[in-house]
Amino acid sequence: MATRTKALDDSAIDNRLDALRSDLDTLQTDVKGLANDAGVVANERISMAIRSAEDVAKRALQVAEDATSQAIGSVEHWAGDNLNSVRGSIRNQPLYAIGISMGVGAFVGALLSRR
Repeated sequence: MATRTKALDDSAIDNRLDALRSDLDTLQTDVKGLANDAGVVANERISMAIRSAEDVAKRALQVAEDATSQAIGSVEHWAGDNLNSVRGSIRNQPLYAIGISMGVGAFVGALLSRR
């Protein structure tokens, strides 16, 4: 009778081992699926982050363009206001203006000749 009990025990152990192997195969398949799903989610989040960064860059470019336009407008206004003043000074003192122009030209020429 001891051999018959041993045969039943071996059969039960084999059945349990087969069930365990099946469970391990299922677990392996599930882990692979989970890894693939995690990769898909990571790719989606990376794509969302890239789109968000692009939006921020576009807004920054727009702000920079607006600031540049305002600065250009301010410089044009300042230059227009001061141009009349400079023209009046040149008409009142033409020799003085020529002397200043020659001095600035000589200075710039000296700077450029050093290079």
